[in-house]
Amino acid sequence: MDERSRYFAKLRRLRRAARRWSVLAAGFGGAAIVLTPYQGLGVADAGWAAATGAATALALWRWSDLREHAALPAPPPPDPAMIAQRSRQRLEAVVARLPAGQAALDEVRRAQGRLRLRGTSVAATWARLDRASATLAGMAGRLGGPAAGAVQEAATAEQALRDLAERAASVERALRVAPPEARAELERGHRELLRQLEGGVTAYEGLVAAAAGYLAEDGRPTAEHPAIARLTEATDLLRGVAAGWSELRTAYPGT
Repeated sequence: MDERSRYFAKLRRLRRAARRWSVLAAGFGGAAIVLTPYQGLGVADAGWAAATGAATALALWRWSDLREHAALPAPPPPDPAMIAQRSRQRLEAVVARLPAGQAALDEVRRAQGRLRLRGTSVAATWARLDRASATLAGMAGRLGGPAAGAVQEAATAEQALRDLAERAASVERALRVAPPEARAELERGHRELLRQLEGGVTAYEGLVAAAAGYLAEDGRPTAEHPAIARLTEATDLLRGVAAGWSELRTAYPGT
């Protein structure tokens, strides 16, 4: 909830409280006025008077709080773009909690990135970075120990490479509308950005390959895997039982 919504919500809450205590004060006061003359003043009448006084005091305090809050200027309405961003963030948080939701969000973001860079010279390099990032994300849960730090470094490098690609695409779009005298400088800067991006993506792909090699060596057993040994034993057992039944049927045909 933004500041403006909180302001008006508090204003409505104070108004309801002031009205509620005013009604209670009037009710207790009317009951005290009507019931007191019947048997004179007594303990019950003191209770009615005390309830009337307390409700009246609370009603006055609530009306005072309401006037003070209403005197404050209301915050300006929030920016529609900010509202849309908050709504999108809440929706993404809900989707991310679903099974395979985070993977779906990542795929949507990658598709949006490819759409933004479509038609530029960095689109192919961006697609390579997408494939390498998706491959590393599939291995990240199994890369522990010394490789955990490399995964964090890869995430930082990926963000930097994506920012570099966005800048290169922006310069390329500016080249299309730049005057002739400014194009030479822009072309040199664009070539340098492309060179850095190409080198960075190549290095990122090398990191992914190294992570796959680490994963392969880390999961390779030094001897035969226990599951394979148990399968072999179970196979031999079943074959032995089958051969035994066959021998019994041959030796005792009537059994």
